[in-house]
Amino acid sequence: MAGPFTRMISGRNTAVLLASLGAGTVATGFLLSENSLAADARTKLYPPSSDFPDLRKHNNCMAKALTPAIYGKLRDKVTPNNWTLDQSIQTGVDNPGHPFIKTVGCVAGDEETYEVFAELFDPIIKDRHNGYDPRSMTHHTDLDASKITNGVFDDKYVLSSRVRTGRSIRGLSLPPACSRAERREVERVVVTALAGLKGDLSGRYYGLEDMTEKEQQQLIDDHFLFDKPVSPLLTCAFMARDWPDARGIWHNNEKTFLIWVNEEDHTRVISMEKGGNMKRVFERFCRGLKQVEHLIQERGWEFMWNERLGYILTCPSNLGTGLRAGVHVRLPNLSKDPRFSKILDNLRLQKRGTGGVDTAATGDTFDISNNDRLGKSEVELVQLLVDGVNHLIESEKKLEKGQDIKVPAPIAQFRK
Repeated sequence: MAGPFTRMISGRNTAVLLASLGAGTVATGFLLSENSLAADARTKLYPPSSDFPDLRKHNNCMAKALTPAIYGKLRDKVTPNNWTLDQSIQTGVDNPGHPFIKTVGCVAGDEETYEVFAELFDPIIKDRHNGYDPRSMTHHTDLDASKITNGVFDDKYVLSSRVRTGRSIRGLSLPPACSRAERREVERVVVTALAGLKGDLSGRYYGLEDMTEKEQQQLIDDHFLFDKPVSPLLTCAFMARDWPDARGIWHNNEKTFLIWVNEEDHTRVISMEKGGNMKRVFERFCRGLKQVEHLIQERGWEFMWNERLGYILTCPSNLGTGLRAGVHVRLPNLSKDPRFSKILDNLRLQKRGTGGVDTAATGDTFDISNNDRLGKSEVELVQLLVDGVNHLIESEKKLEKGQDIKVPAPIAQFRK
């Protein structure tokens, strides 16, 4: 990973520092400390106790971690980009919970959010990532797809395979906090870099503003494009401002390698295809991701990353790898077995409906993916998904024959 990023952002009166550098680190001639952040706080008319949100009916990680004491200590702090604690938690205040998954309930406005508000974000990260301690543990990155074994599934059961992650451009605010100019700069930097992709990765960019409603809907229906901003995460976390300004999708000619621009994250990188060849999907994912990063770096930019949190993204749930490897798989017999949920839990897998995170898992076809993001490498997570899905398919085959199945032993949650 490249060294500290020292680019000065137009319109700011301070240097952009790595979140991983910590307080009191000198970069480009500026000294940033936790005290200076507090001193730059916005003037408040009422004490923190009067502003503390009512979270009594909430079920998200933020509501569990936020106490009046932590709120009182952090409310008046701001990041160098003037992002506040109240802005971070607004999505969790407005959305008490989710019908299918336990949400995080907060977002980051910039890379420094994870340091300035660490007293809240650290316990949230530990809760969401199964005990991963961001102060004492380090994250490992591995994009060597050749290490994957048994990564081709039976197409009778697996209908499609997909791997996605996110990447953020260091020095620019994340979508909840970015200005119009910053959002347009993200689009410019990314689209310019992607023009350098060659071979089977070559393609073109399609801006939402240049699409017809019919074209947008067709891409959404085909599971290529992100949906319109109806998600509470997008709307309540300020990410849908100025829609569709500077948003779009880039994809290669075969539509097997795609990059979303300026949705929940600066970029979402996706490799996908029909059928069960997860190894090929992951190989294309790794190869494309490495090329994109190289093209970004050639233009003087780099991705947000540090060794404790891995890749930095808007939602704490996606820290680390940001990776979600998933398949659409038919399991008509196993899904009716009362042990199905326990099997998924022990394999560190989660199920969703095939329509995405906001759809219920009904019928006999499910979106099965890895549950973890932080504490395991990309290779480890994809292999975990591969091994788990192979176990599900073997169980399904046994049930078809009237044979009994076993619940596997729990898998270790993260690398210590």
